[in-house]
Amino acid sequence: MRYRFDNDLHIHSQLSRCSRDPEQTADAILKYALDNNLKTVCVTDHYWDENVEGPSDWYAKQDYAHIAQILPLPQAEGVRFLFGCETDLRADLTLGISPAMYDKFDFIIIPTTHLHMDGFTCRGNENAVGRAKLWLNRFDAVLNMDLPFHKVGIAHLTCDLMYPKRSLRVLKRLTEDDYTPLFRKAAKLGVGIELNFPVDSITEESKDLILLPYRIAKAEGCKFYFGSDAHHPDKFEIEKQNAETIIDLLDLKESDKFHLK
Repeated sequence: MRYRFDNDLHIHSQLSRCSRDPEQTADAILKYALDNNLKTVCVTDHYWDENVEGPSDWYAKQDYAHIAQILPLPQAEGVRFLFGCETDLRADLTLGISPAMYDKFDFIIIPTTHLHMDGFTCRGNENAVGRAKLWLNRFDAVLNMDLPFHKVGIAHLTCDLMYPKRSLRVLKRLTEDDYTPLFRKAAKLGVGIELNFPVDSITEESKDLILLPYRIAKAEGCKFYFGSDAHHPDKFEIEKQNAETIIDLLDLKESDKFHLK
């Protein structure tokens, strides 16, 4: 059976400092779910655990007390509205959430490609070859952590944040031999792989580069969830069509779906 777009597990509210949109509320997220027949949605505001030292100035304001202001979440029949977070991985591979906080969240997103934060997630002067190494090393580091992988997702693996406006240069340096052992390990651990790349920006030159890691992930048995990474309500208007196109491009089946317990 074809994969049914019925989940969006990466959504920001106005509590994320990169949103601050007064219209990006919990009620707006729930309406998006109802309008698109989504069975599961998750709010995942940016988060750095106050028990973990060394946040950036930006992340220091995104502690638990701040993002938990959205609770309690509104509910509606037929929709699971979950509370999650998007934490981060410092350049020294320190993760911004401590084990004591795992149970506070229904879902934990870890972006390994947030390489736009110079001096925090990377030096900032790495070239494409250096960033390709970071892509591999950071993903592998997360897979070697003691995490509740049944409720962990790896976010936007092919996004422009890994090398702003030059991400294809990074992907050109990553091969099937690089990807395969990582996704094989990810499949065994049961971690979710996020799908959220914008299909309207794919060109003939970029298509195979962007799809290759997901194709390999699928071949290795990884499970996928959708994440709009919406920071504003206008993203909700285009997410369904974007997701449906990705499903067709990757020939996804229901058996490829990541399920949160």
